[in-house]
Amino acid sequence: MNFVALVGTNASYSFNRQLLAYMQRQFAKEAQITIVEISNLPLFSEDKILPDVVKHLQHEIDQSDGVIIATPEYDHSIPAALKSSIEWLSWEIHPLREKPVMIVGTSLGIQGTSRAQQHLRQILDSPGVGAFVMPGDEMMLGFAQNAFDARGDLKTSDNINFLRQCFTDFLNFVSKIPKKEPSKMEDTKKNAIQWESAVYDVIVLGFGAAGATAARFAADTGAKVLIVDSAPDGHEGGNTRYAGQLVLTGYDFKKMKTYFKQLFGPISVEEDTLDTYVDGLVNMRDYFTKYLGVPNPTSYNKVHRDPNYQAFANGLSPEYPEYEGSDTVDLTTVHDGYFDASLWKNLRKQVTDRAKEIDVWLESPAMHLISDPDSQAVEGVQIQRKGQIVNVRARNGVVMAMGGFENNQDDIQNFIGVPKLKVIGTLYNKGDGIRMAQEVGAKLWHMKSFEGYGFDTGLVFDNPEEERGKFILSPWPELSHGSIFVAGDDGGRYLREDEDGRHGHAYEHGSWKSPTVYEHPHLIFDQAQFDKIKAQKELPYPDLFKLVIQADSLDELADKIQADRKTLADTVAAFNQFAENGEDAACHRDPASMQAFSQTGPYYAAPITTAMLNTQGGAKRNSRAEVLNASDQPIPHLYSAGEFGGINANQYNGGGNLAECLIFGKIAGENAAAVKGDQVIESRAAANTANLGSNDLSDEETLDQYETAANQYLGISEAGIGGQVVVRVTYMDNKIAKVEVLKESESEDVGRQAVMQLPDEMVEQNTYDVDAVSGASASSRAIKSAVKNALDKIKPVNAV
Repeated sequence: MNFVALVGTNASYSFNRQLLAYMQRQFAKEAQITIVEISNLPLFSEDKILPDVVKHLQHEIDQSDGVIIATPEYDHSIPAALKSSIEWLSWEIHPLREKPVMIVGTSLGIQGTSRAQQHLRQILDSPGVGAFVMPGDEMMLGFAQNAFDARGDLKTSDNINFLRQCFTDFLNFVSKIPKKEPSKMEDTKKNAIQWESAVYDVIVLGFGAAGATAARFAADTGAKVLIVDSAPDGHEGGNTRYAGQLVLTGYDFKKMKTYFKQLFGPISVEEDTLDTYVDGLVNMRDYFTKYLGVPNPTSYNKVHRDPNYQAFANGLSPEYPEYEGSDTVDLTTVHDGYFDASLWKNLRKQVTDRAKEIDVWLESPAMHLISDPDSQAVEGVQIQRKGQIVNVRARNGVVMAMGGFENNQDDIQNFIGVPKLKVIGTLYNKGDGIRMAQEVGAKLWHMKSFEGYGFDTGLVFDNPEEERGKFILSPWPELSHGSIFVAGDDGGRYLREDEDGRHGHAYEHGSWKSPTVYEHPHLIFDQAQFDKIKAQKELPYPDLFKLVIQADSLDELADKIQADRKTLADTVAAFNQFAENGEDAACHRDPASMQAFSQTGPYYAAPITTAMLNTQGGAKRNSRAEVLNASDQPIPHLYSAGEFGGINANQYNGGGNLAECLIFGKIAGENAAAVKGDQVIESRAAANTANLGSNDLSDEETLDQYETAANQYLGISEAGIGGQVVVRVTYMDNKIAKVEVLKESESEDVGRQAVMQLPDEMVEQNTYDVDAVSGASASSRAIKSAVKNALDKIKPVNAV
């Protein structure tokens, strides 16, 4: 006989799972028992389309002779995860109806899940479920923590014999019940999908580098493409618009592959997938020329000229010079610059240049993938658009390019296992793609991998008023040299402050790992260090002193930052001893960078937190950019690209994610656009017309729509991080009287600061050529360029 055994909990460790595993071994001669987890099933909701992972469970139950459910007991009942799973199995489908079921359970207490089993019997007997639950014997195993030996076998003969008797009774019970026909989705539900009248060949979810690339290559095959993104107009671009615009490149395939195997180790990646990625890296310069229209791409190692570029990229090309094959690593950019969204604007233009083939819906989040219940092929997407929920068909394929889960603290805690991280990239990556992929049974990979960037090995200041952490790019030695250190929650040191981190990774016993993430770490420093920081002409983080906490003693400081008094005092004493002895025995910091703390106050602390640039985890893909299910088989018509399930894991070399967006974006777009022989959507379509609009990018603004009065002039620049910047300049009596920014889509923090600050400075100094706002050089450059464009319409700029 063949039985499905449900682990009735989503806990990572369970004695009930152990009990089922024992039954699987013990009764292998009598029956084949397949253990099935419910942890990958989403929470039940009547509003959701039946997830593919539930359909898969339905199929497993249909093919079985019976079901065994092992339930813990939570608050005198079954776990919520088990109840939710049964709700899925009794809403549109009914695989448990007239199916023989055996209930077992174990708990830490004496009653051994008796009340949970009683409640479960009532649930399984309800009209919507209708299971045939074996009466009589019930395996209720108490004191689970003492019931199993080191191999996971039951210890006592009484428990072993009773379980065997229960299982024998179940075999007899099953043999007396006729086998039912496989369950089917109720027809009224199966045919209830109302499709939007517009049909696309390919739907791309996400409008960053990966999504833009997939869309343009799909369009180039002749496909009609729809891009949807949750970000509003001007804020699309995902993490690409905030990235350094550097694309990882290589020149020798064999060396590059060797290098990456060391980066990823011990995490394995399929050879053909890795080969596809590395082949793309070694042909990246040709890619720039052929597909991006850049005749002479800038090589960091060979032809760049910008000294600031060199200061930034030093250490990225390669990021791991000690690894074999690193001498072939290079970085490529569209021009000799960085952090100016230049690559993103090129990719965005590839989309707008194909406006007839590509529609773009902004502020239109994808909600669910829609798949055929029989073939499992993904045939469309449920999208929230202009206050409506619409189902849009994709004839040939859907590409998931939705980025990671940087802005979802629940996912950060559940997948990465840390209390919190501060995003320094886009605010619109919220992990929706993870949930959608799980609903159709996708396999997840690299969920714990993430990259950071910041001072002192990937830190930013923890300002509660900032939704996004301030990305401090320039060196700030005053935060790592002197009488200053980083303290964890208890006041103790936990990292080497002067280490050059590698995308937030620190050296640890032979490899580079993300340091421990604490809930409320702080920079600790004394008055001498405070004075050094205060004396700086321009702070990389101007709001630092708004956050600084002052105390007259270390005990008072410990209380204010919720640290342990003794631990903080001992840490300062040890730090002073290390500084005096010339050796940091705790964190191995360069002793020349250490200065003993003053013996008297005041002392200071500044709240900090670990920065997150991007996550790497998501749906696993193969070399064809196909999304894979739990059995490593492609989910029909579903593809992915970019950081959503990226190939990069463990250790990371800068520029690798952007390279992946370009490489797998092209593959995903072309394969998604290919006409499939298993199309099933036409027969199930029911037209539903909605006023949705077609393309949010079709009408890029021009100067004609803005009004001007006497002595007013309009200027425009395409140099902004978010695209166009439009200004209106009032020029009277040979002076700039007023500068108004009419349109901009700069970042919500420092970019907006430039928008607010620079116009007044231009009026005061009577010139467009004012100092850029720290941390907002691209936004500052765009505003200055737009004002210059307006002034050029009056007279030569050198007159002002």
